[in-house]
Amino acid sequence: MPKFEVYLDRIGEYRFRLRARNGQIIAVSQGYKSKEGCMKGIESVKTNAPIARIVEIEEEHEEEAEAVT
Repeated sequence: MPKFEVYLDRIGEYRFRLRARNGQIIAVSQGYKSKEGCMKGIESVKTNAPIARIVEIEEEHEEEAEAVT
């Protein structure tokens, strides 16, 4: 079953990673100063991912990229 894993990194920041059903890591987060902030990050991913566009980046400038879907 897919899952979010929350952990404390080497410099004392909270991070999360998303694991697929097969156990592969498919997403990793930035560092958060608090566990609460990390949990809010997970909620943000859960809220925004279903509606996020897929954008192919062909240039170094993200604003020039065009949406695929």
